[in-house]
Amino acid sequence: MPFSTNQYSRSRSPSPSGGPPIHIRDEYEDSVGSDIEDNSPDLRTLTSRAPFVASTSSPSNLNQNLLYPRSDNYGRDNVSPCSTASATPIPSRSSSPQPLYLHTSSSSSDDSDSEYPFLSSSLSRRASSWRERPRWWQMGGSRRRRRRDTISWVRTTKRIFRRLIRHPFVPKTPLTIILTLLLLTAFGVSLTFLLIYILNPDKEPLPWRGYCTIPSFTELPPPSSLPPTASFPYFPPKNFTPPSFPPDDFETLSPAGVFLGIFSIDTGIERRMSIRLTYASHARSREGAGKGDGGLGTSRTIIRFILGQPRKDWERRIQLEIDKYHDIIILPVSENMNGGKSHAFFTWASSNAWVPPLYSTNFSSIPEGLTYTNATSPPPALAMHDPVFAHRDKESSNPMPWVHPDFVLKADDDAFVMLAELEAHLRVALHAQPAPHAVKDLPVQTLSDRDIQNDTLIFHTPLDSTSSDDSHTATNSPNTLISSPPSDPSPLQNNDPLIYWGYLVKNRFMAGELYGLSYSLVNWIAKDPQIKGLTRGAEDKQTSKWMRLHPRASEVRWVSERCWIYDHPRAGTVYSHGFLFPSEVKRVQRDVLFDLEHNASQESTTLDKSSSISAFSPFGPYGASPPTWSRSTVSTFGIRYSLPISDLTTDQSIEALVEGSEMSRLREGTSSPGTIDHAWRHREGKLKRYNGRRLGGTIAVHFIKKNMWFLEAALALLEGEDITEVERSHAEEDSQLHRKAVLLESHPRTRLLDDVIVEGS
Repeated sequence: MPFSTNQYSRSRSPSPSGGPPIHIRDEYEDSVGSDIEDNSPDLRTLTSRAPFVASTSSPSNLNQNLLYPRSDNYGRDNVSPCSTASATPIPSRSSSPQPLYLHTSSSSSDDSDSEYPFLSSSLSRRASSWRERPRWWQMGGSRRRRRRDTISWVRTTKRIFRRLIRHPFVPKTPLTIILTLLLLTAFGVSLTFLLIYILNPDKEPLPWRGYCTIPSFTELPPPSSLPPTASFPYFPPKNFTPPSFPPDDFETLSPAGVFLGIFSIDTGIERRMSIRLTYASHARSREGAGKGDGGLGTSRTIIRFILGQPRKDWERRIQLEIDKYHDIIILPVSENMNGGKSHAFFTWASSNAWVPPLYSTNFSSIPEGLTYTNATSPPPALAMHDPVFAHRDKESSNPMPWVHPDFVLKADDDAFVMLAELEAHLRVALHAQPAPHAVKDLPVQTLSDRDIQNDTLIFHTPLDSTSSDDSHTATNSPNTLISSPPSDPSPLQNNDPLIYWGYLVKNRFMAGELYGLSYSLVNWIAKDPQIKGLTRGAEDKQTSKWMRLHPRASEVRWVSERCWIYDHPRAGTVYSHGFLFPSEVKRVQRDVLFDLEHNASQESTTLDKSSSISAFSPFGPYGASPPTWSRSTVSTFGIRYSLPISDLTTDQSIEALVEGSEMSRLREGTSSPGTIDHAWRHREGKLKRYNGRRLGGTIAVHFIKKNMWFLEAALALLEGEDITEVERSHAEEDSQLHRKAVLLESHPRTRLLDDVIVEGS
């Protein structure tokens, strides 16, 4: 049978000695033999190139066709000649040999042992090479395996990417690519804002006008069952009086010792300098409006900046700042926001916070029997903004020792604090002695099962009720709004005040921009082992948890101030409105009281006898406040602030940020230069805005994220004329009219100037 000429043209070569032809292994087989695992040829290729012993047409010559041993350089020195059909014998092997990987025996001269000696020898070497291959615990094999895995992963990725870009929906032209990118960008932005809206708990502006009108009727810890959206959870008594601050006997109360720690970071140098030069030392911040009190009220108020461990390249800069200003405290913790810095601060303050003593005893009310007043310390190095009384005492021959503060407060450096107002509110809280477990003239509302199931609330107490019967007393139900007093007194019972002061947020915790604890609570936080395991998390929420874990938690007074603490007008948050002064608050209270009276008159004519308050009442756990109580003449929630009129001067733009001012009511396109000039000339001076008093205004402005906002707050709250030109002219006219009235009373028959008085009329 004739054999193909080209199929085995490279598989045979004449023997150098005239013997039978031998097989020549080409470079491909050399590479296969060196690494069978890395380069595994196809089975068909190996079969077509497999060596065999050539045979002649004569059977007698068959045994002479023995394969000669292969020399090492034979494959390089010999080239297989082309064979013809007549010179190519019929192979002495089956047409379908077994797979090559089964031939693992060594070569032999006997045809019965191995039909293909060279192939058997090659496979034997391959098997030996496989057995000698590095195992998984050997580095070489691991590297090759990782390299193969990496190459396989890259190839798979390329294959997937190639299939994706060939998909018909994938854009391929420049125009479609640009449109797709724009579409994906719009989708990403929309999704981001949607998530922000869903996760943001503050979606509606707060009724700050109601906060300034309706007082807080209890200082009990808010129950956990109270909804966080309840702005006015308690029913007010009949004819309640809006809060007025300060009380008439305020000046007879001794000043409170206040240690204010302002949380800062190593890079906040510019903000620290702004604080030093503004509210930390300004006379209007420390003494109040008008002539002030000479700094006596804040003579025991100390400000220090609280930092964690500064970074390595900032250590020398911070040390130089400490040596210069003496007002920086470095805590033994790394700088963090919610990683335990607040607990480290209170722990430090329990032993190292000192304030000046009471320099004057000419006060009718001085707290007595306080345990922490026994500890004293020599006066430390004074800062430039420390009270003037402390500087005078330090320069004397016998300075008085310092004592522990009555309050330790934490504030953020993005808050602008009026120190005299802060100390005044803490002073009133310190001297007040309310009954912590009795809310006088305050009816207690409970929720019926039907009201809870229907998620509605119907009050069973009329608005003008001044007494409570059995149906209004507190119970042990989880739906009760006021908790009952503890049965057993705590072993920590003493006369030290337990006060938790700040802005109550969602009936859960005091806002972190500014809150304070009485010294007794601070000392307990530093020593209680349970608190040391609850230091990480949102620091303001963690502080609230600490207060609820106190052994006398029901006696801790939660003193909330939600009228005079707010966000900057440009912040655009639910806590934002214009800079607030007492004169505007008086007008706000008048409007809110009118709304309450109008609502009560409508309810008395439309409601049935089974309920006395409609579902739209602002009071109760699910009360709804009127939208007008959230209105501001300066800012609008959800809309970025812009000047009401362009091209205003600096002073006029500051006046436009004042809540209720005529300048803030002007709008672009409806105001002429005459109206702008009229609004500016008829602005209120500081004395009129404070109703002729020293105190009673803004305590803190928060969320001051830009230095320009900080300067705006400083100009609005610290600067400005006490009496404007228009007010001075009006005062002179009033003075002249007063003199005329006095003259008329003393000389009724006298003709004065242009006033004609007819005798006997």
